[in-house]
Amino acid sequence: MMTNIVKQVVGIDVAQNELVVSLGRMNHDTGTDIFAFKTFPNNAVGFKYLLAWVSKLSAKEISVRYVMEATGVYHEKLAYYLSDQGQEVSIVLPNKISNYFRTLEVKTITDKTASQAICQFGLERKLEAWKKPKKIFKDLKQLTRERDQLIAERTALKNQLHAEKAEAFPNDSSIKRVIKRIQLNDKQELEIKAEIAAIVKQDLELVEKINTITTIPGVGKLTAVIVLAETNGFELIKNKKQLVSYSGLDVRLKDSGTSVKSKPKISKKGNRHLRKAMYMPALAAMRFNDQHKALFVRLVSKHGIKMKAAVAVQRKILELIYTIYKTDKAFDKNYTITNIQTETA
Repeated sequence: MMTNIVKQVVGIDVAQNELVVSLGRMNHDTGTDIFAFKTFPNNAVGFKYLLAWVSKLSAKEISVRYVMEATGVYHEKLAYYLSDQGQEVSIVLPNKISNYFRTLEVKTITDKTASQAICQFGLERKLEAWKKPKKIFKDLKQLTRERDQLIAERTALKNQLHAEKAEAFPNDSSIKRVIKRIQLNDKQELEIKAEIAAIVKQDLELVEKINTITTIPGVGKLTAVIVLAETNGFELIKNKKQLVSYSGLDVRLKDSGTSVKSKPKISKKGNRHLRKAMYMPALAAMRFNDQHKALFVRLVSKHGIKMKAAVAVQRKILELIYTIYKTDKAFDKNYTITNIQTETA
């Protein structure tokens, strides 16, 4: 029986505190079979138990591939651990799994059925082996997210300061403390920017990539860094469609027969840091680049909704960053926007 096994896959549905795991195999005679299920804690101890459990139940002569979704940051420790242990790992974009799930005859979505779907997906598809992202992208992601958090805190502090000053009898001590916290926030943001610049400077290839990306109107160095950090240098991205879906800027239309119809809208199911990073560049591009301005005007005249048109510009800029990163060709101001997807936004 064991000699007939051609593939073994561990499908893992990763949550913050636990790993929901399904073990399956592909057999020459019987096809695919998901034959074991177990839950482990998402920590170092759970990782060891997971490996021991898989080793006990799997065929020793056939390699085992561990498949999981790119779920925020919760999957990262496990991926690094398995890679360090010499295991085969594949990380799949969430939209691929969700699209696959819809093809299965599964009426109830649970952690168990999700792990089974991931396992089945791994058995049926030829997946690429995951490679550890360059440390520079990991460091930049941590810093850019910390900066984003500081900005959110500063906005809240400024609102608090405004409210304090607007009171009938402001408390001077409270106002002074809020101002000090805002000043500390400003200082820390400058420190983070300096750290980002120092890290980027160490990688000459990355410096060149960023310089080329920033030829796009409205895209500054910080935006380029955020996009590359959030995608690990587009490690898992194979085309523009995947990138748009990963960012959550893809358009979803719910249309079923004559009873269920809704307006198209972006999914917002992807990486919110990417979406947020595209907002200001899109505003600048619509002011200073004729092509993006024309796209915005055309879409507003079509459906009259400025926000939808702005999202289309955000999507186009993100696609441009990907294209320029891959081709190393600077932005051409004479290019023509022909992407059909923007027309349906």
